[in-house]
Amino acid sequence: MKTLTAQQIYNQLIKVDKILTLQGQIRFFLGNVDIVVKQRDVVGNIIQEWLEGWLKTNNIYYATNPNTQMPPDFFLCPNDNTKELLEVKAFNYQASPGFDIADFKAFQKEIIAQPYMLHAKYLIFGYHMDDNGVVTIKKLWLQNVWEICRPSEKWAINVQYKNGIIHKIRPAVWFSQARGNSKFKTFESLEDFLSAIEETVYTNPDTRMQAATWKKKMEQSYAKHYKKKIAIPRWMDIKDKYIIDKKN
Repeated sequence: MKTLTAQQIYNQLIKVDKILTLQGQIRFFLGNVDIVVKQRDVVGNIIQEWLEGWLKTNNIYYATNPNTQMPPDFFLCPNDNTKELLEVKAFNYQASPGFDIADFKAFQKEIIAQPYMLHAKYLIFGYHMDDNGVVTIKKLWLQNVWEICRPSEKWAINVQYKNGIIHKIRPAVWFSQARGNSKFKTFESLEDFLSAIEETVYTNPDTRMQAATWKKKMEQSYAKHYKKKIAIPRWMDIKDKYIIDKKN
């Protein structure tokens, strides 16, 4: 069994398997009835299962995460689940990304306890299904979490907000400003992403009690694990650079 990094998996999918040239279908068998599935909303989950099958077929080491609510989906490094973490996402390329990054309340706690989660790589499939149920992969990305997130009008980080409660961290349209929110840019760095998380911890009533010590705990945890310091800026000092001036 061979060990590949997330980057090597991406390279093999693109350069060796040439995934952007392939076609597929989702079939369902029950009794003597065999159909081609044409509902687009099932494709994303199927792609994640397909990737696990691809890893097995190519004899690539992986282990699955027992916590299905938090990144990553796969651990790629034998005997060390703090390195080479791979999260898999998929969305209909004709629409904006509709997947969740993570539950906000759980995520802001987990990254302090497990700062290496911040460096999980996101392997993202932009798929298309035609009227005959033929599935093709239009784009494939390998991104850091901060590269696929942005602020929003109400919150320092874009979140799903319903009935007065923050639920999930939601992605930006990182690959096309024209197709996404034209007012906000994606985060430029891990530190700026963490700044937005801290600000949201503070402004969200459900997590405000944690805000006084959140930044210090995050910096200490990261430094302890990686043996290097990070300095998380205050959101008020950096927020303006993420607002696009429509006059320009």
